[in-house]
Amino acid sequence: MLKKITHTIKKHKIKFSLLLVGLVCWFFCLPRPLFQDPTSTVVESREGVLLGARIATDGQWRFPKLDSVPYRFEQSVLHFEDEYFYSHPGFNPISISKALWGNLTSSTRRGGSTLTQQVIRLSRKNKQRSYGEKVIEIFQATRLEAGYSKKDILNFYASYAPFGGNVVGLETAAWRYFGIPASKLSWGQSAALAVLPNAPALIFPGKNEAILKEKRDRLLLKLFQKEVIDQMTYELALDEALPGKPFPLPETALHLTEKIRKEHPGERIKTTIDLNLQTTLNRIVTEQYFQLQQNEIHNLAVLVLDVETREILAYIGNAPTTVENNKFVDVIDKSRSTGSILKPFLYTALLDSGELLPNTLVADIPTVINGYQPENFDKEFNGAVPASVALSRSLNIPAVRMLRSYGLERFHRRLDELQLKGINREANYYGLSLILGGAESSLWEITNAYAGMASTLNFFNETSSEYRTTDFKHPTYISHAETDSEKVRNPTVFNAGAIYKTFEALQKVNRPLGEENWDFFSNSQPIAWKTGTSFGFKDAWAVGVTKKYAIGVWAGNADGEGRPGLTGLQAAAPILFDVLDVLPKTDWFATPYDELTEVSVCAISGHLAGVFCGETVSEFIPKNGVRTEPCPYHQQVFLAQNEQYRVNSSCYELAEMIQESWFALPPVMEYYYAPLHPEYKVLPPFRPDCLQEGEALMEFIFPNPPAGRAGPNETILLAKNFEEETQDVIFKIAHRNPETKIYWYLDGSFITTTETFHQIALQPLPGEYVLTAVDQDGNEIKQRVVVEKAS
Repeated sequence: MLKKITHTIKKHKIKFSLLLVGLVCWFFCLPRPLFQDPTSTVVESREGVLLGARIATDGQWRFPKLDSVPYRFEQSVLHFEDEYFYSHPGFNPISISKALWGNLTSSTRRGGSTLTQQVIRLSRKNKQRSYGEKVIEIFQATRLEAGYSKKDILNFYASYAPFGGNVVGLETAAWRYFGIPASKLSWGQSAALAVLPNAPALIFPGKNEAILKEKRDRLLLKLFQKEVIDQMTYELALDEALPGKPFPLPETALHLTEKIRKEHPGERIKTTIDLNLQTTLNRIVTEQYFQLQQNEIHNLAVLVLDVETREILAYIGNAPTTVENNKFVDVIDKSRSTGSILKPFLYTALLDSGELLPNTLVADIPTVINGYQPENFDKEFNGAVPASVALSRSLNIPAVRMLRSYGLERFHRRLDELQLKGINREANYYGLSLILGGAESSLWEITNAYAGMASTLNFFNETSSEYRTTDFKHPTYISHAETDSEKVRNPTVFNAGAIYKTFEALQKVNRPLGEENWDFFSNSQPIAWKTGTSFGFKDAWAVGVTKKYAIGVWAGNADGEGRPGLTGLQAAAPILFDVLDVLPKTDWFATPYDELTEVSVCAISGHLAGVFCGETVSEFIPKNGVRTEPCPYHQQVFLAQNEQYRVNSSCYELAEMIQESWFALPPVMEYYYAPLHPEYKVLPPFRPDCLQEGEALMEFIFPNPPAGRAGPNETILLAKNFEEETQDVIFKIAHRNPETKIYWYLDGSFITTTETFHQIALQPLPGEYVLTAVDQDGNEIKQRVVVEKAS
């Protein structure tokens, strides 16, 4: 009896063990994940509309798994493949029995598989059909039903079912065969796609169309008979066209799609791109490209950012040019010579540090610094211009002189804080040409830097005088990408007052002589904008910001070929304003009064008002601007009764002197400034019998002290012409009295005399010299120079 009980227990233990093993095998029978096939990279707009896609690495068009299956396709596929889908446990015993009986009694083969079983077969790569394989499918199908919802299983089927050729999945098929998303498929289209996975070969254009139509129509009839669709819908669906030759997928943002393929391969990315804006800008770029190509300018790029979120709203990486002209090169993230596009950052830096006021007069005179001789675009000199005008007119010489004053290394650090990572060499590598295009950066970085300044200003105004650490964060094309931000009391780069004054200057970009149709630009909504042109006319830039948007435009040739007329003003600015006109209107930036202070400013010089300034104006300036010096150009002078001479107590009675405030520039600045300003009055000379001391009556134009400052020896490079002949060096002087005679000496040896036009031409040998000039009244100036051969 005991043996019998023991035997029974052992027998039950074996059964239990077998059951347990079976349960474990069942529980772990499905792979994780169920499908490991590579998927296509799919890029959508912020509205969820397809912008573009790239084929999967295995050569299949297989979009990532759907979130849900559209109702029309769901009803179509269920009525065609598996009417009892929502009631069976993964397999349908009745269908399997019918299929088995039919297979045994006839030559026709029937599957009897449910959608769940078909999902398993798809995951097992459609292994050869056999009864053993069918048992495995049923076993795994029950596990699939236990682990996933019916909606999930249907989603698997719609995502991985074959639809003919290399088209896999419903969403892919909808775009390839009908050019629309699956959610917009009609009943006729849904029915046609529902029958395809059962016989994918039916899709080949021109073949099997009758069979495909018969299958589709039979399914539509079933849907009508089951009262899923009404009679009108049924009749309209019958007349719908069958899928034929595959449609090309959208290429609304070609270069962004390729960028995302590299950074997020095989993913579905919902971007921040505004579909309507992107489509409109594609049209604008196409129209502008047809004009630019007449001048053999083949490439251009446009980037639009949301200032607040730094989301990319539109991304045009290149013009619709040819492959030979680098159509597939994404220009937006490529470094190009910056031209003058960095000048606003220098202007802001000087305002921020309190070394410049917005309208301070800056020198625009011939300048040579260690052999480097910058020139304005028009090759002219203005003598002196307000700093804001120098910025709006993009004058090169004042920019170089201001950079020398601010400090090259110091400015280089500011650019790094602005996230201009393309400028990645040491400051001395670029030299002072950094401000004129000697460095390279990308449209991505430049536009973002402008947007960062606008964001700083907006946030300061909105939060009652606070800044944040993310004002210069990187742009993003991924929707809902959050960035941690910390509020701080001090600006991360520039204060709001300096930025506001810079934007005011950039709003007043002057119309150049001869430029037509400029009213079109001035009539647009308010924008702070700047153009840039690289040396050799190779790069044209135009970047602008409103309170809400930042727009960046680049035009040129990707291979670096320069073209006449390839300037920021002519090639890039029209595109900038075309883009601006299609953006929603925005107000001008609010004034950041907490970062400004109201002071009295000299109306002529733009400096803080000095005691001798005649006309002053009240102006808001950045707070640190109070550190600047008062006006150095207004002085008190004493005139004789006829006002033709200056006098002093050594030659004139005090009671008879006329006291007057006089605006007088240094000689070189005056030399170029006076002819352009008829209202400027040259300081009268002293009466001959008056004693005079310490007055600067003349000044070297060339050579000149570095950036207008007293300094070490000036280096002069001996240039050669095309015949390898050494060219003359032109020495030039500005004198308050041009009619005077000037005597020239080199190392104490007399050279020549000049009158009226005070310039001479020499060919000194390499070496160090002292150049001396003495006028007929004995006034003397000296300048040490070093002459070197040009390398």
